[in-house]
Amino acid sequence: MDDAVLIQRARQGDLDAFNRLVLAYQDRLYTQAYRVMGEQGAAEDATQEAFISAYRKLHTYRGGSFQAWLLRIVTNACYDELRRRKRKPVSSLEPRDQQGEEIESPGWMVDPGELPEETLQKKELAAAIQRCLDQLSTDFRMVVLLVDVQGLDYRQAAQVIEKPMGTVKSRLARARLRMQDCLQQFGELLPFSFRLKEEAPV
Repeated sequence: MDDAVLIQRARQGDLDAFNRLVLAYQDRLYTQAYRVMGEQGAAEDATQEAFISAYRKLHTYRGGSFQAWLLRIVTNACYDELRRRKRKPVSSLEPRDQQGEEIESPGWMVDPGELPEETLQKKELAAAIQRCLDQLSTDFRMVVLLVDVQGLDYRQAAQVIEKPMGTVKSRLARARLRMQDCLQQFGELLPFSFRLKEEAPV
């Protein structure tokens, strides 16, 4: 059943149809929220808030990319939380599980079919990417996530952040340069094709 049918049914009060939409998009929204917030708990809260908001605002959806529409909602939820934290600063913490143990990366990053060495390397690379993302301003981080992680085109990303397409292109170009510079600190974790030439094996 395609999104259009599920959306129509959800608008008519069919919670099962909406739950199917949640299952289809929850990983993408969580990925966006986690990469913006850098914390598992905050990402889960933002994702949950986004879906609650989406259900309440479903009547305002006017077509186009449903993914982009949902990403705008979760992006706004993240912005709201970041603004709240600026008004009431809190200490930045690494994501932790229910036992208080530090989580190196969220569960969606782990492929159960990988070898332990591959899993460890992927976790280390994911942590390095997150550290570099955290060094970007929120506005730069958003466009990198929307275009390079979520796969939106410039027009869709512009709709999500409600800025001109030229702004998206400018921010993305600058953000990519900063990410590239930052990731060179973790060159040993990068695939050879992404390393600087002088670091590549002879």
